[in-house]
Amino acid sequence: MNLLRKKSVESMVAQATPLKRTLKTFDLTMLGIGAIIGTGIFVLTGKGALTAGPALCVSFLLAAVCCGFAGLCYAEFASMVPVSGSAYSYAYVAFGEIIAFMIGWDLILEYALQAATVSAGWSGYFNKLLEGFGIHLPVELTAAYGTTPGVTTYFNLPGFIVVLLITWVLSIGINQTKRTNDIMVMIKLAIIVLFIVCTVWYVNPANWKPFSPYGWYTFQPGSTKPMGIIPAASIVFFSFIGFDAVSSSAEETVEPNKTLPRGILYSLIISTVLYVIMTLIMTGIVKYPEFAKFVDAPVAGVILATGLNWLAFVVNLGALIGMTTVMLVQLYGQSRICYAMSRDGLFPKFFGEVNKKYHTPFKGTWFFGILTAIAGGFININILFELVNIGTLSAFIIVSAGVLWMRKTQPDAHRGFRAPGVPVTPILAIVFCCVLIAGLNWETWVRFVVWFALGLIVYFAYGRKHSKLGAAEGGASAAQSGIAGGDQASDNADAPDSLVSFES
Repeated sequence: MNLLRKKSVESMVAQATPLKRTLKTFDLTMLGIGAIIGTGIFVLTGKGALTAGPALCVSFLLAAVCCGFAGLCYAEFASMVPVSGSAYSYAYVAFGEIIAFMIGWDLILEYALQAATVSAGWSGYFNKLLEGFGIHLPVELTAAYGTTPGVTTYFNLPGFIVVLLITWVLSIGINQTKRTNDIMVMIKLAIIVLFIVCTVWYVNPANWKPFSPYGWYTFQPGSTKPMGIIPAASIVFFSFIGFDAVSSSAEETVEPNKTLPRGILYSLIISTVLYVIMTLIMTGIVKYPEFAKFVDAPVAGVILATGLNWLAFVVNLGALIGMTTVMLVQLYGQSRICYAMSRDGLFPKFFGEVNKKYHTPFKGTWFFGILTAIAGGFININILFELVNIGTLSAFIIVSAGVLWMRKTQPDAHRGFRAPGVPVTPILAIVFCCVLIAGLNWETWVRFVVWFALGLIVYFAYGRKHSKLGAAEGGASAAQSGIAGGDQASDNADAPDSLVSFES
């Protein structure tokens, strides 16, 4: 039983399927920005400011540096193995089947939980937007059960509906997905720039003192949660999750060897600059302890502090658009991961069937879209969002280690992009990922181990038995045995009678 059987780069590329290649560098950059800029600015800056103070901008930089090193490794792999599947496909080439399956399993959890978590935040902003027009949904239908302390809620209806709408857009074709995402990202960026231009004049540098009230890492008396720059970086790392989904679009990208690395790196750079500027402005307008009053809607709280009430409507709209693009990219990446795993036989064929009309994995897209909508609609998953972080960081570690391994084992393989500074770059990516993982609480580790164990059960119960690579190896072994047997019979036929009789 070979659990570490590998696929070659050539066989991966040869399996490319009839998905339409329409995405260019601009589209991939918009896809990356769409995934990155959303929840980080409109939701997590509040919790991050309470954890790190004004030094939150350093936390964002730390998370960005981690993603930057990992992004360079992703870019090299994307140019080397330009197929769907992202870290799953890269691990299959570098380390073997069981490692690839577990990373794919992690990515499924990452994308689903992030999309479901963001749908909860989207619902909150949507309800506020409706209230501005005097429309009030029944409170029981505004959030999942147990989400809001002291308020009886049962179902997140707005979040449920928006996930289904996004799933529909994804299912009918990459062109529709591309246009929808590009338009929304451009609007979102325009709104963020408007916020910066209008509020920068209200910054009071005195609010930045002390700049780092909790240092790099500390525990406050009576608290079990760490405080400081590193724990805040572990929280806001959630903001950057999604750029790796860009590499999942390899089979729908024009000239993936060039455009994928550019899309990954451009989206990271643009998003990081905007995050740093936004956090400096927000913590400069409002003293960091005051974010506790509006931790779930920090941008709206900052606007109220400036008195620019007219800007609140615009920013609410930007938050809705921003979180919509995040969910769109996450659900897109999830469907492509499952598509790649199904094509390799590790998931049922159902997830890998390409619709002849839309040229998309139609059934698989709807299957996980509906599951994600149900999860976001009924389950309070706010306590699980750190699972997204640990799953993604694990994938980053595997991809970075994969670059080191492939440089050693396949130094002459074609690479449209080569990560600079190898082996230092992937080693630094691994180190930064481990630092951020250390900032997560122990409950997250326990939940991750449980999910990992479930993945092993699925692999041994289904994936290993249906693996196409395993079937091909088994067929090759059988053929070799047949050839060997035929050769032996031929030799016996030509042997002297006495020898044949003796061997009998």
